[in-house]
Amino acid sequence: MASIVLNNVDKVYAGGVKAVNGLNLEIKDGEFMVLVGPSGCGKSTALRMIAGLEDISAGEILIGDKVVNHLPPKDRDIAMVFQNYALYPHMTVKENLAFGLKLRKMPKPEIEKRVQEAAKMLGLEQYLSRKPAALSGGQRQRVAMGRAIVRNPQAFLMDEPLSNLDAKLRVSMRASLNQMHERLRTTTVYVTHDQVEAMTLGDRVCVLRDGVLQQVDTPQNLFDKPVNLFVAGFMGSPAMNFVTAELVREGGAHVAFAGYKLPIPETTFTEKPGLDRYIGRKVILGIRPSDFEDAGSAGQHANGWATIPVKAEVTEELGSEINVLFLIDAPPVEHKDTVAAQETTDEEEATLPLTGDKSLWTARVNARSHVRPGQSIDLVVDTHNLHFFDTDSGLAIGHEANIGR
Repeated sequence: MASIVLNNVDKVYAGGVKAVNGLNLEIKDGEFMVLVGPSGCGKSTALRMIAGLEDISAGEILIGDKVVNHLPPKDRDIAMVFQNYALYPHMTVKENLAFGLKLRKMPKPEIEKRVQEAAKMLGLEQYLSRKPAALSGGQRQRVAMGRAIVRNPQAFLMDEPLSNLDAKLRVSMRASLNQMHERLRTTTVYVTHDQVEAMTLGDRVCVLRDGVLQQVDTPQNLFDKPVNLFVAGFMGSPAMNFVTAELVREGGAHVAFAGYKLPIPETTFTEKPGLDRYIGRKVILGIRPSDFEDAGSAGQHANGWATIPVKAEVTEELGSEINVLFLIDAPPVEHKDTVAAQETTDEEEATLPLTGDKSLWTARVNARSHVRPGQSIDLVVDTHNLHFFDTDSGLAIGHEANIGR
C-alpha cells in the first residue's frame, strides 16, 4: 500500500484544451478517495495520469515516495478496474483471475491461494468454472475486481466500475466495495459522476469542475459545509434550493426573500465569520430539502424552527419520505455556479410550467405528512442549517477556506 500525491498536475491536449489545471491532491495510505464531478471535469483524466495511461503536461505524481511521471503503467504497481469488465470471454472465471499472475511467472501454489482468497471474498467460489457469458453483470464486475485484488497492488484505480449495472445491483456492489476496502485497506482512487456513490463510498471526496479542484473533504463536510455554490448545488439529492435574499436586522437578524422572513440564530454569526458584514446586503440563500419538515408531523424536535406556508404543486412519494415541490415568488438564481451544478444532475427533475418569475423548490418531509398536490402546507425549516453565499463570487460566506479571500 502507498500514498498517492499529485503536485500541481496539468493536462493540456492539442489545441490548448486544459483538462486538468494545477491539481494538488494527497491521497493517504489506505484511503478510499472518490473523484466526482460532471462529464468533462477531468476526473477520468486525473485517474489515467495516475495510472500512466495519459502523460502529464506539468507537475509530478508520486506513488509511495517514488516519482512515477515517466514510469510505464506496468511498473507503477497499481491495478485498474474499468466500466467495461474487460474479461477474456474464452477463459473461465478462475483463469481470468489467475491470468495476470501467470504472466508474472508467480508459483502455481501462490496463484491458487490468491485466486481462492479473492473468490471467497467476492462470493465467486461457485462460479470459478463458468465463463463470463454465463455470468450476470454484477458477477462479471466482481470478477474484474477479483482480478485486481489478486495482484495485491499498492493502489486500486477504479473508473466508474458500477455505471453499467442496474440500480439495485449498484447498491449491493457499493456494499461489496465497502466491505472489500474495510478488509484490504488498499489505497483506492475511485471515479464516478454519481454523487450518491461518492457520498457512500469515499473516506474523502474530491469535487472537480472544468479541471479545477473545488473542494476535497469528508462526504458529510461537503454536504454540511460546501465551499461554494457549485459544490452546494452538485452534492445532495434533491439539490439545494437557492434564492437571492437580503439580510436585515429588525430586533434580531433575519433573511428576507419572496415575502418570507426567517430568523437567523445568533450562533450562526459565530460559526460563519464575516456574515455580519452582509447585513443590509443581498446574499444567495441556500436551504437543503432535508432541512424542511411538515409542521403538522414534525413533533417536538421542530420547536423554534421557522414556518413557511406553501402550496404543494407536485408530490413524489418515496415510501418513508415525500418530496414536496412548491413555487416561491422569486426568480431562479442565475449564477454561473448554480447553472453548472444544475446541468450536471442526472435525475430528470419535475418540470412545471413556471408562471412569471417564480422558482421551484423541493422540501423532503416525512411520509406521515400525507400531503397531496394542490394542498396548502405549513413547512418548518431548521434555521441553524441555512447556507449563505456571496452573490458575485459564489463563495460560501464564513467558510474557513474562504476567510480572507
